[in-house]
Amino acid sequence: MTPISRLVVFGGNGFIGSAICRSALVHGMQVTSVSSSGRPYQTPKGHTPAWVRDVDWQAGDALRPETYAAHLDGAHGVVHTLGVLLEDAGYKRAVREGDVLGVLRAVVSAGGGRNPLEARAKETGSGYEAMNRDAALRVCEAFTASAPPASSSGGAMERPFVFISAADVFRPWIDARYIETKRAAERGIDALLAAQGHPARFRGVYLRPGLVYHAHQRPLTTPAAALLDLSSTLHARLPDAIRGPLRRAVAHLPRVSESVPSPAVSIANALSTPPMHVDQVGAAAVRACLDAGVRGVVGVRRMREVIGWRDTDTEADVGERVEERMSV
Repeated sequence: MTPISRLVVFGGNGFIGSAICRSALVHGMQVTSVSSSGRPYQTPKGHTPAWVRDVDWQAGDALRPETYAAHLDGAHGVVHTLGVLLEDAGYKRAVREGDVLGVLRAVVSAGGGRNPLEARAKETGSGYEAMNRDAALRVCEAFTASAPPASSSGGAMERPFVFISAADVFRPWIDARYIETKRAAERGIDALLAAQGHPARFRGVYLRPGLVYHAHQRPLTTPAAALLDLSSTLHARLPDAIRGPLRRAVAHLPRVSESVPSPAVSIANALSTPPMHVDQVGAAAVRACLDAGVRGVVGVRRMREVIGWRDTDTEADVGERVEERMSV
């Protein structure tokens, strides 16, 4: 394991970010969270867990490096969790509160790329391009320009930049721009890290979870997670003679763009990709920082391996492998 003692988490007071902070503290790391508010994490019911006092909570605008660059100096690694699934930010509150109608309204208003809030989102810097792509690239640029830890000044240590991306499992219900901007961020980060004078100084990791659930923090995700877990288990048990041809046929359907396949591929991915508990995603992100052998695109099955989960399905999903080859 790589000796990482100081980690900066962008969005550390959010759903996935808070799980990463907790996991990092368990590994004895010094953790700094950077978010727009700078407020310490609270549960949906307003409680403040004991671990919160061990995190350094800082305010910063991910699109403006001057507001957080100082916190990156001396950091061994960075995990970037910021992003939006819908440009109407109200969906996050609806999911937290278990408001089914609120979630449906947000999804319907965004359907088919006709989101009436799209123009406003672009103006305020809260849209897909700003939050899913540009914010990650600005943070990565600032990280590569930051001063390395004193222990790695000789260049022997790779500093990991872990980006919480996503598996392509939400279309056609979610605008294709969501996954397009996630993939654009992965490619951009990869280019930024490779362009450094000493490429070995940095290591890019792009985690691609599917549905991330939590029974109490995101109650609406639990029924969906149960159904998708059953679906992925049944898919894994299909004979190769059936599963392989089906996935290959779907993969050859007309593409949306160069980097995004047919929506049918996304549906197939959703039905065959196991959901992950948010704590598993948090543990995988921290393990990815610690393990120098983890790099590039990391799908759900590889994430589970990283945290020590021995999958009963010995064959990686065809769709996951195809998507990993297409990206970055």
